[in-house]
Amino acid sequence: MCGILGIVAHSPVNQLLYDGLLLLQHRGQDAAGIVTCERKTLHMHKGSGMVRDVFRTRNMRALAGNMGIAHCRYPTAGSAFNSAEAQPFYVNSPFGIVLGHNGNLTNSEALKEEMFRQDLRHINTDSDSEVLLNVLAHELERATVGTRLSPETVFAAVAAVHRRVRGAYAVVAMIAGYGVLAFRDPWGIRPLVIGANDTPRGLEYVVASESVAVEALGFRLLRDVAPGEAVLIGADGTFHSRECAPGASLNPCIFEYVYLARPDSIMDGASVYEARLNMGERLAEKIRRRHAHLKIDVVIPIPDSSRPAALQLAMGLGVPYREGFVKNRYIGRTFIMPGQALRTRSVRQKLNVIGMEFRDKNVLLVDDSIVRGTTSREIVQMARESGARKVFFASSAPPVRYPNVYGIDMPTRAELIAAHRTEEEVAAEIGADALIYQDLEALKDAVRKANPRLRAFETSCFDGVYVTGDVTHDYLASVETRRDARRDEDEEGAAQLDLNLVA
Repeated sequence: MCGILGIVAHSPVNQLLYDGLLLLQHRGQDAAGIVTCERKTLHMHKGSGMVRDVFRTRNMRALAGNMGIAHCRYPTAGSAFNSAEAQPFYVNSPFGIVLGHNGNLTNSEALKEEMFRQDLRHINTDSDSEVLLNVLAHELERATVGTRLSPETVFAAVAAVHRRVRGAYAVVAMIAGYGVLAFRDPWGIRPLVIGANDTPRGLEYVVASESVAVEALGFRLLRDVAPGEAVLIGADGTFHSRECAPGASLNPCIFEYVYLARPDSIMDGASVYEARLNMGERLAEKIRRRHAHLKIDVVIPIPDSSRPAALQLAMGLGVPYREGFVKNRYIGRTFIMPGQALRTRSVRQKLNVIGMEFRDKNVLLVDDSIVRGTTSREIVQMARESGARKVFFASSAPPVRYPNVYGIDMPTRAELIAAHRTEEEVAAEIGADALIYQDLEALKDAVRKANPRLRAFETSCFDGVYVTGDVTHDYLASVETRRDARRDEDEEGAAQLDLNLVA
């Protein structure tokens, strides 16, 4: 899960790109980068950390030009982060291309071998985004042999990328002096939207991971980039699009609606906020049907993404909705934080309880999902310490039982609390008196209600079905090996941090 952004305007875009990254900060907190184009010269600045920490006034002044792309990074399956992997990536041949990518390639290792032996290109990092950039550059070079760069050659290159690349990818790229290119994988797993702005000098365009970054920047939302589609916006503002993957089908990642996206975004025609309200309705129906014996005094959300579901759940049950946790907004999202030790340490720094809402009450806590269970266990304990008589727990999502390999950092079954446990066993692990999970079909219906045209979803973390059809046991084992090595490094680092603090 990363945030990507591309803008072609009639005035400098550096501030727009910076503001857009702030709006997409929830999609990645490891690193951020912006590249702008002034005539045929590319200007780049990127680095580790949050957007506000990476860019200073002097950096912004150096980012001249009326078109550019931007990226905020979140680590994908099995990857460790170093500053060399901050995006966008750059390659000088052909033409000068920069690229930012949201997703995860499932055949990146095979592509690296092809790059080295056949395409004679060297991959300098472990990032699959650099692989994707080099595949695109190679195919653009092939498509333009004996001819000029044109929309036709660009779309031919993207079609070749689709034939070679597997996995989930939403991409923004920029060709120096020529334009901004955006495309989406043939399964439509990761989101990508288009916006436009009318100016006296003509239309300006933006492409972004979420609509919130379109509308808040003053653009109007046009539509989503279709699965397998490529969009090319020329430096002069011309707009071209083409379906580059015959047989493409829309399978958006349903976890976007559960947790990843901001509630004020609209993706693939579905309001994230409305979908979350619907999730609360479905949970209320399940509790009335199967858990009517629970004596619930109050419904309390675990901020922030569970609030709409908790509100609708409380209304459906006819019990009070209360805010019982105050969130420290200067602590990052614990699901995104690398390393179990860091997540555990941050929970009580991140949330503080309002004791009067728990004291002598049977409390139903509502969260968007339960992944590792670390946060849930700490929060249940906090509720008990605040005087709750009983603590029930509801999840807007079904049990997370399988790795996600399409760009979400939950790669090994060993880390997933529900992978090898029943619901009763998970309840015992997190210390809850009862646990209610959303049913998968109910979750799908909740999102479909927000947009009835959505038929299929990418739901592999719940059902183990991988829509790209190429995820094998060996691939999952290799991801798990990389993840275990990374986890060991994180825990060693956390232990060293503790020693330093004591010293």
